[in-house]
Amino acid sequence: MIVVVDERELVKDGYTSLFGREGIPSTGFDPKDFGEWVNTAADTDIAAVEAFLIGQGDRSLDLPRAIRDRSTAPVIAVSDQPSLEATLAFFDSGVDDVVRKPVHPREILARAAAIRRRIKAISNYTDIGPVRVFSDGRDPEINGDVFPLPRRERRILEYLVANRGRRVSKSQIFNAIYGIFDEEVEENVVESHISKLRKKLRKKLGFDPVDSKRFLGYCIDWS
Repeated sequence: MIVVVDERELVKDGYTSLFGREGIPSTGFDPKDFGEWVNTAADTDIAAVEAFLIGQGDRSLDLPRAIRDRSTAPVIAVSDQPSLEATLAFFDSGVDDVVRKPVHPREILARAAAIRRRIKAISNYTDIGPVRVFSDGRDPEINGDVFPLPRRERRILEYLVANRGRRVSKSQIFNAIYGIFDEEVEENVVESHISKLRKKLRKKLGFDPVDSKRFLGYCIDWS
């Protein structure tokens, strides 16, 4: 999920709509409301955020350090002012990157992915058994062959692999895939997506790599 912080309603709505077209859940905050939320939100809600997008607001320069107290997700500032001073002010506040409007949401996602790679010092893919899962939106590969998946199933596989070795709950998967503020979709839809994903993996691999335990959640690993 991408969190957009800007005092202008049109900007927040515009970005959430654009990210939605890319299949990425997002939500918008006014800077004041966001400051309160980031300090009080549950750890699971914070962990569902893939990147923070900081725009215009009186408190915008105070937000990056508040975010760093809770999350290591990329913090990207969107500047309306084509000035060196504005850019340096954002970097001084602790953001990871600054982009100038207009900027396409795919560029923002690419920059966020690049920041995560630098932070984790990893490549843009993860190999787990015969499966290679990419972090840049590409379909996974199995034994070198492209393994096409619908968007939701692909993102669930990406999330399971990113958390390999530990169990994640249905709620955590839902928050990561649909966003923590999506009230139009029932959480149980995750079970349907996972069921379809497991059937496809079982057919391709000859076994089911996803282990599920009631009340404990899901886990994927080859060890």
